[in-house]
Amino acid sequence: MDPVVPDSLRERKKRSTRRALRLAALSLVAEHGLDGVTTDEIAAAADVSPRTFFNYFAGKEDALVGNDPEVAGQLAAELTARPADEAPLDALRAVLDAYAATVSIDETFWSLRARVLEAHPHLRAALAGSSADLDRALTEALARRMGAPPTDLYPALAVAVATSAARTALWYAGTTGFTRPFRDVVGEAFDVLAAGLPAPLALGR
Repeated sequence: MDPVVPDSLRERKKRSTRRALRLAALSLVAEHGLDGVTTDEIAAAADVSPRTFFNYFAGKEDALVGNDPEVAGQLAAELTARPADEAPLDALRAVLDAYAATVSIDETFWSLRARVLEAHPHLRAALAGSSADLDRALTEALARRMGAPPTDLYPALAVAVATSAARTALWYAGTTGFTRPFRDVVGEAFDVLAAGLPAPLALGR
């Protein structure tokens, strides 16, 4: 993988503003409930204008559970750039491993999001929609790599398996208090997949 190019000041500022808005939204909704918070209040808590809020998010739900829009394009481009002779699942693993290595786990963020999702289960549908956008971008990139039509079963299945492994690793890391690096948990999940998903010995007795 190519060396990471240092972020520009503008990109760092955008990322900082996005994070501030997400944390403000999660904190306010965790305290007051979804219906008890407005986008204006979220913007004020993040010390930005309401217009700035809508430069980053379509609405409250997007701020609470949406994915960063740049991530899907970034990962799809990295998947496309992987060596042509690399097996599809290996290429997906390499891309998601590299992403896991760069993600800064914010325990406050994940704790608040868990609280909000528990209090407002219907938001899981919006979260699933955001995840579907990422899966679609990766599926299209993998299909192009394979010379397969975007409606082919294999690219969609491979991406679904790979991203489910990464999401499950994130969930597990969060439930265990992030005592292990997220990247290590992702690697373990893919190791289990590569071994054919055998049942643990304790369960096979």
